[in-house]
Amino acid sequence: MSANPDKVVFEGVSKAFDKKGEDLLVLEDVNLSIAEGEFVCLLGPSGCGKSTLLNIAGGFEAPTTGTVRVDGEPVAGPDPRRVFVFQEYGIFPWASVWDNIVLGVRHLSRERQHEIAQGVIDLVGLSGFERAYPMELSGGMKQRVEVARALAVSPDVIYMDEPFGALDSLTRLTMRSELIRIWEDRHPTILFVTHDVDEAIQLAERVVVFSARPGRIEEVIDVDLPHPRDLGAPEYGQVKNRLYERLGVSHRI
Repeated sequence: MSANPDKVVFEGVSKAFDKKGEDLLVLEDVNLSIAEGEFVCLLGPSGCGKSTLLNIAGGFEAPTTGTVRVDGEPVAGPDPRRVFVFQEYGIFPWASVWDNIVLGVRHLSRERQHEIAQGVIDLVGLSGFERAYPMELSGGMKQRVEVARALAVSPDVIYMDEPFGALDSLTRLTMRSELIRIWEDRHPTILFVTHDVDEAIQLAERVVVFSARPGRIEEVIDVDLPHPRDLGAPEYGQVKNRLYERLGVSHRI
């Protein structure tokens, strides 16, 4: 675990939704600390409350019980210093790559906008596509625009909700490598939701394994492997076996 100070802290977080007059408990007593600059994956089956926990951290949902603190302050609502990247493309189809990316920095001078936009465009590998529109881009390139737009506002926390889930397998591998490269360059705190075991191992410093609904933390597993990670290494296989074991499923067919 990182020696950096805590950035995001969940304290006894539970969440229930009202379904036809009855409470549906989706998260139960989640306690977790994320260090500043850490990359953590939330792993678990569909419907276990991972995305709900991310929404609570981002201030879009309120917990039924418990609190979330960022930099020691309770989360009371969305904050521009903490951004989301979703699976569904949130970029505006009528705006160019450039205009999508500068959306969050319009309050700055044109010179500063240009400096920031070109910097993140270069960082995510979109140079030459500044004036392209989303309809002209592949799925992977659209996701790069999402990441670039998030980085443009210099966030200290990035919440990512299965951002590569809609991409083909080869593009997903490329985007994972690109995300690690960007994280190593800038070191924001990243909370990344996935139900893909390999994705979690390839990305995270720690993997938080959730049970089926209501989501509880089953185990937090360190992934002490250097990047780029060798998918064929025995250590990789050991982590993978451990994660499948905690998820209660067999990965042999």
